[in-house]
Amino acid sequence: MLKKERYKQLIGYFSENFPIAETELAYRNPYELLVAVSLSAQCTDKRVNIVTPPLFERFPDAESLSKAEFDEVFSYIRSISYPNNKAKHLIGMAQRLVREYNSEVPSSIEELQTLPGVGRKTANVIVSVIYNQPAMAVDTHVFRVSHRIGLVPKSATTPLAVEKELIKYIPTESVPVAHHWLILHGRYICVARSPKCGECALKGLCKHFEALERKVMKAAEKEKMLLT
Repeated sequence: MLKKERYKQLIGYFSENFPIAETELAYRNPYELLVAVSLSAQCTDKRVNIVTPPLFERFPDAESLSKAEFDEVFSYIRSISYPNNKAKHLIGMAQRLVREYNSEVPSSIEELQTLPGVGRKTANVIVSVIYNQPAMAVDTHVFRVSHRIGLVPKSATTPLAVEKELIKYIPTESVPVAHHWLILHGRYICVARSPKCGECALKGLCKHFEALERKVMKAAEKEKMLLT
């Protein structure tokens, strides 16, 4: 199957069956999403959603967080991965938002990446979800699914390389929602250790499943030869 056809079928399937796909992080405004996404690095959305309500009640905006003490922020996020670094980054991020951006979350990837603790993936999520820009955030799920299905070549060994490849083939207007399609597919179907290929509606265009079928066929042929 040609790559363009693979993309066409994938987009067609998700557009028909999951036209609305959104982040599973709980937030009410750009500030809250920025904090939540920053906390979600190497941590589950479920855990982040448990931690953030009391955190946001105590620090409802960038100004209040910018004046926070490290120990207090840490006490709210201690169950999150890397709480020391994240507590420092959250305070520094809030201080820069207040100082440089009038407490408003910037709308450009470049400006967002000037904030402490905000890398390209987080910046892409913000501009995609909040500002509906055609940015593709590549986390572990997107990286894994893209390679397994065959959306990107094996040579795409970095998140940035995967991002550029996906952007090249996904229509601009579909990029924001496609980001969520791939994440959710990786989170619930194309899981890391034991992908649920039997439940997957995309197996007909998936290179990983195709390789598995070839192995099964070869094993069956070998067994048949031994029995004859």
